[in-house]
Order: sequence, then C-alpha cells, then structure tokens
Amino acid sequence: MTKKTPITVAHGDGIGPEIMAATLDILTSAGAALDIEEIEIGKAVYERGIMNGIEDKSWESLHRTKVFLKSPITTPQGGGFKSLNVTVRKALGLFANVRPCVAYHPYVKTNFPDMDLVIVRENEEDLYAGIEHRQTQDVVQSIKLISRPGSERIVRYAFEYARANGRKKVTCMAKDNIMKMADGLFHAVFDEIGKEYPDIEQEFYIIDIGTARIAARPSAFDVIVTENLYGDIISDVAVEVTGSVGLGGSCNVGTDFGMFEAVHGSAPDIAGKGIANPSGLLLGAILMLNHIGQNPVATKVHNAWYKTIEDGIHTGDIYDPALSTQKVGTKDFAKAVIERLGEKPAKFTPVDYGQGSGKGLTLPPLKPRVTEKKLLVGADIFLDWNGKPDDLAAQIKPTLVKGLDLNVIANRGVKVWPNGQPGTFCSDHWCLRFMGDNLAPVTIMQQLANLEKAGLAFVKVENLYTFDGKKGFTVAQGE
Repeated sequence: MTKKTPITVAHGDGIGPEIMAATLDILTSAGAALDIEEIEIGKAVYERGIMNGIEDKSWESLHRTKVFLKSPITTPQGGGFKSLNVTVRKALGLFANVRPCVAYHPYVKTNFPDMDLVIVRENEEDLYAGIEHRQTQDVVQSIKLISRPGSERIVRYAFEYARANGRKKVTCMAKDNIMKMADGLFHAVFDEIGKEYPDIEQEFYIIDIGTARIAARPSAFDVIVTENLYGDIISDVAVEVTGSVGLGGSCNVGTDFGMFEAVHGSAPDIAGKGIANPSGLLLGAILMLNHIGQNPVATKVHNAWYKTIEDGIHTGDIYDPALSTQKVGTKDFAKAVIERLGEKPAKFTPVDYGQGSGKGLTLPPLKPRVTEKKLLVGADIFLDWNGKPDDLAAQIKPTLVKGLDLNVIANRGVKVWPNGQPGTFCSDHWCLRFMGDNLAPVTIMQQLANLEKAGLAFVKVENLYTFDGKKGFTVAQGE
C-alpha cells in the first residue's frame, strides 16, 4: 500500500469550498495517496479578530506537513488586515512563485494558440517587503530591497526548473537601465548563474518592452524569471493573454515547503451556486502532486482534464455553443474528469511527468560571498524643509563639520544645487549629499547635530560607502 503524504488543506471563502471539494474528489479517484489535515483560514478567522487570517494551531499543521493546498480567501478591506498569501510566503520562506501560462485553444479564446510559458517570480523581496514611511507633509517612500542571495536563489530555481521540465530557454526581465544598482544586481546574478547552464538558451529584456512582448508575442518565451513586483504584473498579463484567469494554477515553493493554489480570487458573487470552474485549483493540485512525488497521478489527472476540455464538457465561464457539447456545474465537471481518468487527449499533447523523486527541486548551496573592503565616504541626509535650493545651501554651509563638504542638493532624485535648472519642481523633501575622506560615523552624527541646532530637521540618513573602491550609491539626475 502506498504511503500517504500528509498535506494541509484550506477550503477558503466564496467559491473555495466548492472547488476544493471537486478537486479532492478528482485526486482521490485518481489514486492520490494523501493524508489530509484541514485548517480554517480567511474571512471567518479575520472576523474573530485575528488580523493575519490564520490561527496558531493552523501554523502547527503547516509546519508539520510542509504542503499546503489552498482555496482562495477573502481579505477584508481596510487598515490592519494583512494579506494571508504574503504572510504565508514570508513566514515559510516560499521564495519562488511558479505560474504556468498555457493557451487552451480553441476551447478558450486567445490570439495565441501556441502560448506555453512559465513565469518564475521572486516572492520575498523587492517593494513587497512593504517597508514604507511618510517622511514629510508631501512625500512618502517605499523601499525596494534586492539581495544577492535572494536573486541567486530565484535565478537558480528558474534554471533548475527549466532543466527538470525540458524547457529550452530562460529569459530574465528587470529595469536596470534606471535602477542600476538594485535591478543591476539581479541582472548581474542572472548572467553569473547562467554560465553554469550552457545547455539552456538565455536572454535579457528590460521589463517594459518584455511585458509588451508577452502581450504581443508570448510564444517567443519559455521560462521567465524576474523580481517580485514585475512578476506579479507580468503573471497577470500572461494569464489574461491565455484567455482565462480562471484556468490558472500556481505554486509557491521554498527549500522544504510548497503552497499550491488557483490564480483567481474567491468570487463571492457566484459562491454557493455550484457553477464555479475548479480547473485553476485542480491545475495547482497537479503541481502539488509533482512536488510530493506522485507524478503518475499528476499525469493521469492532467490528461483526464485535457480530455474533458477537448470533449467539450465545460463550465459556464468557458462555455461556447460552437465548441462545447455540454454546459456543466462544478460537481458535474469533476465527475466528467473522473470518468476520463486513464484516458489521454487526442487534440492536446498528452503529458507525462515520469516517476518523480518526491523531493521537489533541490538547489545547491548559495555561492560563498566575497567580502569587499567597505569604506564610509559620505552621507545623504534628508530634510523636511520648504524654500529654494540656494537659500537651503546658504543655511547649510555654516553648519559644515571639518572634513565634510556639501557636494550636491537633490529633490525627488534631481540635482537642484549647485547650478540646478530653474524649472525643476521641488517638494518639501530634500537630499543633502555630504562627502569626505576617511570618515568615522561620529562625523556624520556631528553634522546631524549641527543641522538640528540650525533648525534644519532631518528625517533620514543614508551612509555612503565604497566597496573595493567602487561606489555603493548612485548620483542624482543631472549630476
């Protein structure tokens, strides 16, 4: 008897319970060996005053099983409520979001019948770190964090995924023509790691033209790896281009954990009507079966699903009188898939996931970090102040500490002193760049004290460093 794999299941909100019941019926009928632990998440938990939508006992189940099959949930609007997806991703180290984007022509209308790409999105860093501050009356900041280890893990995962799944090309997308340091690091890591995969074609796109190409020529791509925010956007673009968000499944994986779900939301407007399409969650469950090593069951389920679609048995969201033979609800769609278990599609290409290891993708250790010589050479001090750049410079000069020079004043990233352009609009948020040689932190602290005495209220300080003599900071526009 096959040993059952423990998994944690959450039925979710809205249509979640209906599509989860249908999905589990199919998996059970296909012979999936699952030991299911159920937890409650989402709306009911939020309403009990638990602001992240999940109770401590549910965390215990997740840590025990390390596999999470999750229906969509409803996150209440308003302050204080945290996205459960983001919470789970970060708490469990789910650094990779994998989203297959496939066209199901002609049963789902699309202009790109040959589309079959996979987006591998970094899941923990970038602007999604959620580090934001209001610094003045007019200005807020949101901090973008990109790390070398985070970049290496997601890039490595993309190449390993491509190799394991017979994919031929990996495309990196970023915006390093503007964010030369953060996105430049991501691009540099891609180039570095890519040298270890000479069997896989590699290319790079600036994210804006890359997104446009996905919308116009998606068949040009195979596997795409990118940062968190970009990945979120292009994933939605890509799945929309396939013709149906409702058929999208995805997984979030880490070194020893996987969360599997549908792309779509909880759709409360059709909840309880028995008409929801369970395909997105089912396709997410197929990713789960491969992850836990039940690849033959994944093959059986996926081929049966393909056969159901090509036989024209469709839920209302994709029903087309010209192509469909039967319009069914959630339960009858699941029944049709179950009836076709063991069959293969004729029009779609049958899948074969092999036997599988049950270990997911195993990544090598991170590369050893080379320690560089780090020297303090200055500081950017940010002020909350109203007025003109020349007047600000005049107030600052008497405050200068010995060994520091006022190098430049910038506003919203644009140089406004010395020799700024008179037409530049200035907010109340100013960046003063002080530079010096062989600086100690106490020098920066003394400069801050002098500014305070002069009535110039600083809101933030960023120390400026060189690393092996190379600048660890950018210059202002126009500098």
